[in-house]
Amino acid sequence: MRKEYLEEAPDIIREFLLYVQNIQGKGEKTVDEYYRDLRTFFRYMLYLRNRLPKDCEIDDADISVIDLDFVKSVSFNDVLMFFDYCMRDRQNEAAARARKITALRRYFKYLKEKQHKIDNDPTEGLDFPKKPKSQPKYLTLEQSIELLKAVDGKFEVRDRCILLLLLNCGLRVSEVEGINVGDIRGDKLTVTGKGNKQRTVYLNDACIAAIKDYMYVRPVEGVADKKAFFISRQNNRISTRAIQKMVYKYLSKIGLGDQGYSVHKLRHTAATLMYQHGNVDIRVLKDILGHENLGTTEIYTHLSDKQAKAAIDSNPLAKVIIKK
Repeated sequence: MRKEYLEEAPDIIREFLLYVQNIQGKGEKTVDEYYRDLRTFFRYMLYLRNRLPKDCEIDDADISVIDLDFVKSVSFNDVLMFFDYCMRDRQNEAAARARKITALRRYFKYLKEKQHKIDNDPTEGLDFPKKPKSQPKYLTLEQSIELLKAVDGKFEVRDRCILLLLLNCGLRVSEVEGINVGDIRGDKLTVTGKGNKQRTVYLNDACIAAIKDYMYVRPVEGVADKKAFFISRQNNRISTRAIQKMVYKYLSKIGLGDQGYSVHKLRHTAATLMYQHGNVDIRVLKDILGHENLGTTEIYTHLSDKQAKAAIDSNPLAKVIIKK
């Protein structure tokens, strides 16, 4: 968790954040999200209770005044009004509102069941908003090859290695950033995913070759983080932002920069290619991607247009044409 968040959070919230980070083992980014969502909620609650100083905007409110008595005063109706505010004033879409619901439910459940500091949970019975289903985006096999061929420049070997890991192994961008030299052993890569959970990803020939090529040119002298595998132009561990910018540069180079593609879409591409071309069982795919729930993996198992047409054409009635 960020140091500034830890210092800023009132005690009644800080203890929850430390619990989910140190006891439940949630990742730093997850804990930071919990805090930001709780901060937004209690800022609104201060506004709702007319506790904001004159001319103070909701987003500037100081939540250090929040204590146990204030938390106990929160009602189910307050929570409903907060999510109405999120939807109307903040224009939060269903996914953002669902994330806030998760943070609030876990916070109040902690206070009630772990600390026994409250008797009533104001989020009890709160449903998640329905998320609109949209057709997921991914690169075709041909586009993926084109992307790899587009790599050039001073960091060509490094960039191609990163793209191959994204497209072959379906890694998250944060997982690529976090790779250490010691995580690679032959054809196995130890990946640290969400919640600091580790999993083993097997490397195929293309990835192994790319890793060997990169090891020949990987900087050693003057590198700040000796453990880091991918090194930035400043001789630091490469950042998530740098990887995102690099991927977007090559996507733009092949004409896909303004069509909604991103690093995460390369993860989706890897899963889709494995499922469509490799007949990978969905349960195996779940383990490769590091998903906790099989339901999450199912979004990667959509049919391509070609497969959908083939399915319709396979119907035994497809050739039955009746004319009168």
